[in-house]
Amino acid sequence: MRAFRAFTVTAAACAAVGLSVPFAAADPSGTGHGPSNISVNPFRVHQGSTMQVSANGCGRGGVVRSHGNFDPTLLSPGSTNFATVRIYNHAAPGIHTLQVQCNDSSLIGTHRFQILSGNGAQGGIGGSIGPSATETAIGAGLIGAAALGAGIHLKRRHRAARGRS
Repeated sequence: MRAFRAFTVTAAACAAVGLSVPFAAADPSGTGHGPSNISVNPFRVHQGSTMQVSANGCGRGGVVRSHGNFDPTLLSPGSTNFATVRIYNHAAPGIHTLQVQCNDSSLIGTHRFQILSGNGAQGGIGGSIGPSATETAIGAGLIGAAALGAGIHLKRRHRAARGRS
């Protein structure tokens, strides 16, 4: 009976140690923390555009990488971590994977995103595309002509009003 108890205790101890090895190997730093809830916005992004990456679990910040698609970018510290990445103009279209690694962990989280070919629309209130030198010269000429025309009109009105008196 004693041998059976000893065998049972030994088997239970070996099972506990054996089952804990994968968890210890997954995070050699021993912190047990890593990136979670990784998301990208937008999922589909044009070459040359920006994309917002967010993650949880990187209290001291971290880094976002995607080889050949954008420069490594730092994640902000805090309970929710953010980074804005700019996709290379020459990034290959298709489905790609980015990696998020916290500063306080060796665990790496991944998320997929899609790069679309071509540049996105340059919308907004304005100023995204500046006027050329020719357009500036034409605009200045029109303003000058309007000012000259207004001056001539006022001078004629002034003469006509003086002539009636």
